[in-house]
Amino acid sequence: MTTTAPPPGLIAPHDAATYAEWFACLAEPTRVRLLHAVAIASKPVTVGELTEQLGISQSTCSHHLRKLSEVGFVSLRKQGTTTLVSVNPSCCTGLPHAADVVMGMLAPTPCCPTDVPSDVLVRDLRPDDWTAVRRIYAEGIATGDATFETEVPTRADLDAKWLPGHRWIAEVDGQVAGWAAATAVSTRDCYSGVAETSVYVGEDHRGRGVGKALLRKQVTAADANGLWTLQTSIFPENRASLALHHSAGYRTLGVRDRIARHYGQWRDTVFLERRSTSKAAVQ
Repeated sequence: MTTTAPPPGLIAPHDAATYAEWFACLAEPTRVRLLHAVAIASKPVTVGELTEQLGISQSTCSHHLRKLSEVGFVSLRKQGTTTLVSVNPSCCTGLPHAADVVMGMLAPTPCCPTDVPSDVLVRDLRPDDWTAVRRIYAEGIATGDATFETEVPTRADLDAKWLPGHRWIAEVDGQVAGWAAATAVSTRDCYSGVAETSVYVGEDHRGRGVGKALLRKQVTAADANGLWTLQTSIFPENRASLALHHSAGYRTLGVRDRIARHYGQWRDTVFLERRSTSKAAVQ
């Protein structure tokens, strides 16, 4: 019998076997409780401390700790007659990564929207666009689901924070229909390729592909010009924006519960990230 490589995007057999071993180990509730207790401890804990916390016998505790140790979730170290238990830091990232792979969250993602309307022109922002940009920003604020901002930032503030070369205008029939921009997340050199993105479409041009055209330009320009990570936060209620960003290769990293107040009410945001696979971005 001959074997063939799995189709692109499928989990390799050896990775599947490793992940199955991890999940099988955690199929026992007591092991889940033990791993949790060890993971949240600020220092190595003893078997005696764990038996007391979980209300189980020492033999039961030792049995399950050995199973957790065999797959690498915890490490066991003898100190005299005492066994010290500590979490393997790698499992804090390895296990969520495995879950994302199995659930398809880390499958190959699209580069960007392809069904972009031909009548939308995307170009660099010009000095005479600022009035329209701020008007469209105000229209986004008015929806209540576009931003935490309650007042339109000044031209000077936007000009100071938006990255040069990553400011885009969408035109329809010669009118400014939307804009997109990227902002550096940090002044530290190590984060020079990480940017937070925004895309706004004017109220008279929504639902006709302007956002797709802007996002396509934004992500392809980012890939070509050394931005290796794009991130954005979107209100869960803004389903159109979430779908748009997913179509451009963004993936949901999590929901930030009650992250900030908006008109006196706590709001959640969905945190999304797009990682570039472009050689220009990662070299």
